[in-house]
Amino acid sequence: MEQIYSIPVNEAFDKCKEHPECGCPICTLYKKLQEDELDIILGASMMEPDIRIKTNEQGFCLTHYNMMLTRRRMLGMGLMMESHLKEVMKKLDGPVILGDKRKAAITALGKLECDCYVCTRIEKNLDAMIATVCYLFETDNNGFRKKFAAQPYFCLPHYRAMMDYASKKLNKRIYQDMYSVAQGIEKAYMETLTEDVSWFCKKFDYRYDKEPWYNSKDSVKRAIRFLGGTFGEEDSPNTSGQ
Repeated sequence: MEQIYSIPVNEAFDKCKEHPECGCPICTLYKKLQEDELDIILGASMMEPDIRIKTNEQGFCLTHYNMMLTRRRMLGMGLMMESHLKEVMKKLDGPVILGDKRKAAITALGKLECDCYVCTRIEKNLDAMIATVCYLFETDNNGFRKKFAAQPYFCLPHYRAMMDYASKKLNKRIYQDMYSVAQGIEKAYMETLTEDVSWFCKKFDYRYDKEPWYNSKDSVKRAIRFLGGTFGEEDSPNTSGQ
């Protein structure tokens, strides 16, 4: 019987298995978590005292500020900005402690640049999702291993995070099995991707002008998605050169 916590993982792996263009299943999970968090923070929860305390303290990264702006819930954004700016003002003045307040203020502002309420929430929930992936592989719940092996690829950041967790939490035999399958997926995808990018570059040479593009038109974008994931990814312009 499928457990509630495993449903989003299975849904993401099913989606990427059936639609390889979706790419990394953990990126798919990330984007779902991101959409949910943005909807929640711009909904009724923005007025909940415990959440407002955290958003006032942490603020948001530029990516998530911009994504919230596209949702055009400007009153909610204004209310959060009003209270967050008051909190930033405290950091600007420096904490009320003995010592060099100027240095303390600069340090506090530096920490603020690296903080984001939405990123923190996503990271926590995504860690739990990666743990669930490893658990499902270990138990082979509902034939999960077959589904795992059918994935198009894992982006490198999520591949590393998944294998790092598996190496620490799974027994040696299960970890070796998971590593072997995942590495095989990565190597096969990288070989194809490298060929596509190489052909993309050749198409800018006049000698190949009359040759077809094959599957190379979006290869640069796919390479970026593979190397860096799709964190906060938005639609980007055509990169085919045409």
